[in-house]
Amino acid sequence: MIFIQIQRGGAAMSSIKSLSVPDAMTFIVGIVLGAGIFKTPSLVAASAGAEWAALFMWGMGGVISLVGSLCYAELGSAFPHKGGDYHYLSRAYGKAPAFVFAWSRLTVIQPGSIAMLAFLVGDYASEVLRLGKYSVSCYAAAVIVSLTLVNVAGIHPGKRLQRVLIAAYFLGLALLIVAGFSMAEKIDPLPSPHNPLPLEDGLFGKAMIFVLLTYGGWNEAAYLSAEIRDNRRNMPRVLIYSIGIITGTYLLVNYVFLRGLGLSGVSGSEAVAADLMRLVAGGHGATFISILIVLACLSTVNGTIVTGARTCYALGRDFRQFSFLARWQQGTETPVNALIAQGMIALFLVLVGTGNRSGFVMMVEYTAPVFWLFFLLVGISIVVLRLKEPSSLRPFRVPLYPLTPILFSAVCVFMFYSSLVYAGKGALLGLAVLLAGLPFLLLRAQRTPSTERKGDL
Repeated sequence: MIFIQIQRGGAAMSSIKSLSVPDAMTFIVGIVLGAGIFKTPSLVAASAGAEWAALFMWGMGGVISLVGSLCYAELGSAFPHKGGDYHYLSRAYGKAPAFVFAWSRLTVIQPGSIAMLAFLVGDYASEVLRLGKYSVSCYAAAVIVSLTLVNVAGIHPGKRLQRVLIAAYFLGLALLIVAGFSMAEKIDPLPSPHNPLPLEDGLFGKAMIFVLLTYGGWNEAAYLSAEIRDNRRNMPRVLIYSIGIITGTYLLVNYVFLRGLGLSGVSGSEAVAADLMRLVAGGHGATFISILIVLACLSTVNGTIVTGARTCYALGRDFRQFSFLARWQQGTETPVNALIAQGMIALFLVLVGTGNRSGFVMMVEYTAPVFWLFFLLVGISIVVLRLKEPSSLRPFRVPLYPLTPILFSAVCVFMFYSSLVYAGKGALLGLAVLLAGLPFLLLRAQRTPSTERKGDL
């Protein structure tokens, strides 16, 4: 174990680099490989027009994610910090933009993502055992409370739980793939629609919105960078290996769906995995897939809770109004107050979502535009930091600089615009909450530069 002492208020706090490369990968893979793969393939297939086009777009999603991960590998290896994106934005643009980002992570991005996935747990758990009129919300609230308490207990219980969830998830996913291949010869796929130009008419851009939504979450490795052993060498490995596993999994699962159901069958399905399993195992297939999706969501929620609290912790360290978030518990190695605050906001969003037609849809609309806006700023920060801090040690340098970060930033612009167009009123709500943090900038009592500790890595 490597201990780094951080002085704060006269008291020393220990930060233990306790995550190996496989540990960090389980969190990242768990965050990304959530329930999206069971919802978005039909939406992508409906826009593709041909099976090869659908698989091409899923492959493109992996390429774009790899480009982004190369950018993050440079930032994470050069500036490892518990604050992740918050720290990069602070170094590149100053405390004001970093504060607005941290505010958005505290109030919009992370709690919204946690509530969104908790609603999905509720949707599918209710198919197995319904708890009454508000069954979905009851399950969602129970998931948030339970997983927050697990992580308050310590990073070690949290990472052990993540290993179990990931193992169960991949076991179920492997059974789905095997079942799909075994039954493929017995199923007559529906004929694919004739479309000689499957990527025109703006359908490619629409489909990529859902593809990149499904790939989203790999950047959360930035919030674990300070806790990864030998982070300057291992951070690129964590990101690149994780993206490789995720891309391969998505391509294989979509191939199975298309092989078993055909393009028309996939594009016309409301629950493509359930439809495939229904052909394989009848009524028991629906129950099986519901349990699988619950496991997928739980792994994603757990990983999101772990990484989200790190930004709240960084916010508390740099801004006195939120200093209560900066309590780092020795022994458990967790930001206790940040975890609790994040959980309470997520619970509030569950309450808000209960009164809407779909809590999941509302949370997607609430979070997406804000997420892509700050993703764009992080992409640009690579160029800014190269200019501002040219002498900083960069164990990993993004290849083909500056073309790679420019390409990544262009994708972020496209996704931000698309999210605004797609999300509508939900997007306006998220942006309104983001702007609600601006008054705090007028009242902030920023700490002196002496409190910016080099040891906080």
